[in-house]
Amino acid sequence: MVVLRGIPSVLSPDLLYALAKMGHGDELVLADANFPSSSISACGPTEIRADGLGIPQLLEAILKLLPLDTYVPCPAAVMDLVDGDKERRLSVPVWETYTQLLGSAGCQSPLEKVERFAFYERAKKAYAVVATGETALYGNLILKKGVIPAELLQ
Repeated sequence: MVVLRGIPSVLSPDLLYALAKMGHGDELVLADANFPSSSISACGPTEIRADGLGIPQLLEAILKLLPLDTYVPCPAAVMDLVDGDKERRLSVPVWETYTQLLGSAGCQSPLEKVERFAFYERAKKAYAVVATGETALYGNLILKKGVIPAELLQ
């Protein structure tokens, strides 16, 4: 637990360090409980454990510190439904939650939907993968870090 003023306590020291070290355009994967976080991280990105925490709770905390990229059409991406789930018209209510939280942080862009295996490949190139306890189906989320203008770095 982090005990600093203004830092949400759900952000571990490892996650804070990763957020601080990320540069413009680096990506952070918030992985649900079913995501192969350890396997993906074996390919390069740092694995950060956040077991027991849901992605909406972490996302809200992260967005207080991490600027999203304003130079891309969609700074946040989710894993798209596989064809069978599209045919069944599977509902993914967690995406609406993400959209609301992103909107509250000033991001009005739609969520980018990335095909399942393309999502895995993109995750392998991320700066870090945060393994959470999120149980919502299709709960995985990628965030692209933006920049902080010099006048706000005080």
